[in-house]
Formats: sequence, C-alpha cells, structure tokens
Amino acid sequence: MTDETETPGGEAYLAAVAGIVADVEDVGRQIAAGQIAELRTLAAAGRLADAQSAHADANVLLHDIALRSISAEVAGAMRLTDRTVQRRIGEARVTIEGFPAAVAAWEAGRIVRGHVSAIVDAGVNLPAELWAEFEKVAIERCERDTPNRVRGELEVLAHRMHPRSFAERHEEAAAGRCVRLIPGRDGMSDLIATLPTVIAEGIHDRLTQQARAIIDTREERSAGSDVVATDARSTDQVRADVFADLLLAGTPALDDTRDTTAGPLGAIRARVQVLVPAATLTGADDGPCDLAGRSPIDPATARVLARVPHVWERLFHDPTTGVTVSTDSYRVPSGMRRFLQARDQHCRFPGCRVAAIRCEVDHTHDHALGGRTELTNLAHLCQRHHSMKQFTAWRVRQLEGGVLEWTSPLGRTYREDAPTPAVAFAPATVTPGDLAPF
Repeated sequence: MTDETETPGGEAYLAAVAGIVADVEDVGRQIAAGQIAELRTLAAAGRLADAQSAHADANVLLHDIALRSISAEVAGAMRLTDRTVQRRIGEARVTIEGFPAAVAAWEAGRIVRGHVSAIVDAGVNLPAELWAEFEKVAIERCERDTPNRVRGELEVLAHRMHPRSFAERHEEAAAGRCVRLIPGRDGMSDLIATLPTVIAEGIHDRLTQQARAIIDTREERSAGSDVVATDARSTDQVRADVFADLLLAGTPALDDTRDTTAGPLGAIRARVQVLVPAATLTGADDGPCDLAGRSPIDPATARVLARVPHVWERLFHDPTTGVTVSTDSYRVPSGMRRFLQARDQHCRFPGCRVAAIRCEVDHTHDHALGGRTELTNLAHLCQRHHSMKQFTAWRVRQLEGGVLEWTSPLGRTYREDAPTPAVAFAPATVTPGDLAPF
C-alpha cells in the first residue's frame, strides 16, 4: 500500500508541502527581521562615530579613527575583521538612512533582501535627492518579479533618471579603474581588474584568440606526428597561462610547459615571504608551503622561488613548539626585523592578515615613554592598526612568547598569540659539512 505522502498530488503530500512552504515563509520572516535589526544596529554604530567627532575642531582623521575604534569593538563581538565591519557599517547606513521605503517594504514581506540590494546598488549612483523617487518606482517593479530579473531594469531606470549623461559618468568611473588580488584556496588567487568594458572585452578577446592559436598549433603537431600530445590544457587554462606570460614576461610563450626554465615564475620580482620546510625543498615531501599573510602555495612554486639566491633565507624553529627562534645573519636591526617577520607573519591586531612585510614594527610600550627596542617589546602592526593603537582607547601589552593582549575601549580583552609557523622542523643531526649554500 502506497503512503499518500509519497504520491504527488495526494492530500497528505500536498499538506506536507504546504507545511514546508509555511515554515519557509515563517523562517524567512524571522531571518529578515534579524537582518533588518542587524542593519539598524550597524547604522547606529556609524551614527555614534559621527557623534564622537561632531565637535567643531574635528577633522576627517578623527572621524575615521572613531569609526575604526567602534568597528573594531563590534568586530570582536561578531568575530569578523574590523575592516569588514567598517564596510558593513557604511553599507548599513546607506540602506537604512538612504532607502527607508525599501527597508519598510522588506520588513512588510513585499520584497526580499535581494530586491533591496538591487535597489540600493542601482539607486546609490543617483544624486541623493532622487533616491526617494527612484525607490518608489523600483519597489513597484520588484514586487512583480525576482531580484535577478529586475536588477538590469533597475540599472537602466537609474541611468535614465540621472541628470548627467552616461558619457560623463563613464569618464568619472574610469578614473576608479584598479587591479585587486583576492587570495583563494589550494594556492590559487583571483586577480581582478576593473576596467572600461570595451578594454576588458578587448583583452578577453585577444587572450581567447591567442589561446585558440596555441591549441590549433598543438592539434596540428599532434595530427602530423605519431607521438601523443602531452599538453591537454583547456582553453581556459591556456588563456590564463598566456595572461600570466603577457604580464610577467611581456610576450606569450607558445608552450611554456615544454620549457625547462622557470617559465612565468622566472619573471616574478615581487617581494614575498615564503616558509618552506626542508623536506619540501628537497622534493621528499609535497605538502603546501606558506605564503605569509596570504594563503598556502604549492610546493613546486616554492621550489622555483627558492632557486633565486637573493630571496632565499633559512629559518630555524624550536622543534618542540614550532616557534621561530633565529634566522640567518641575525643582526640588529635587520636581523631582528627578519626574526619578527618570521614570528609574526602578519599584523598582530586580532583578525588582521596584512603580511608582516607590509606592516610597521611597533614598540608595544612606546619608545618615547621608555620602551626598549628588543624582541619582547616589538610586534608588527599594519598602518591602520598602528594608528588605532596611537589615537584611540585600544591598548595592548606584550606577554611572554610574543603574545599580545589587546584591551578594547569597553574593557574587553582579546588574546593574540604568535602565529604557529606553517613549517616545523623535526630534530636532526646535521654537521656543517652537510649544509650546501643556497
């Protein structure tokens, strides 16, 4: 006998589906209420920062420092980085204060969060005095369709309502062109270029044509030979390889996988801090190596970089704790700086991952107040958090082992342990004659 809940169209089945839909709607209302409450709270944090710097002699720096401090305090509770919270505070203020009708429609269940995002993203490019007018029309359109379908229409609507021509605004937008690096997983990263659309399309088209030419050449060689081609790269992979060749070497190689040299990696001149275990360097182990402040990188890349004499430096760690205890050529101040880079790896403010090589070495106890220049009183801080330490009520003291104890303006404490090195060497008996120079 068949259970009615298993029969599409059966009463029990329809009742079960109705119950699920009702539950989804109920949960959706609860989630929306929580999300709206969070936005309002973050917006309130931004207004509080304004109030803290509202006196007549306040400048932009004081306002930014106040916002940083509050963001850091909230970040501790949310377990996010203070930069992320500061960005979200700005977004919350735009949404709550700039588009209140959209928030009210979301709260009433007429639209969903995706609609609100589409309205804000399109409307924020209009002068503020047109936001209410745009918002009214946009909400009516959103009530009839899904966010992904209305997004394009809302962008067109905003363009049409804008008092300035598209050409003028494009010229201004082009001034914000940039290239961003977003670390990914498994030793990969996304390199994102924000460019005028025509240029971006032209770049992609040229890469595509070059990739096709390489693939065609590969197929012609394979067809005219009894040897099976070993290059099985896809169009996307070849396009990415040509992109790297053009930027790093100036010219694309027809097939750099047949080259015995470093290929694109040989053109890298960037300053990086990579921790490589000896077993990986010799090829005995293929575990990931550590690009400090970023993410793991593949061992093959680390070995290629290690072949360049001026970027290789041996690091010695305590075999029990894994903490770096010394480096080659330990001299003050350069040797001390190397030691601190190996120990800290990145900015030592809670949650910050700016690489140590891009940070400032800070005296935990201010030098002007008698703090000594020694390992137990030094730590890396990025410029942002160095300024916060100087100009806000955030305080820090250094404990044994490079541990930093931060105290927020509310009196909350955050313990920042020295990062555990991604590389830890096992004890070994090595004589000086066994060590070959790098």
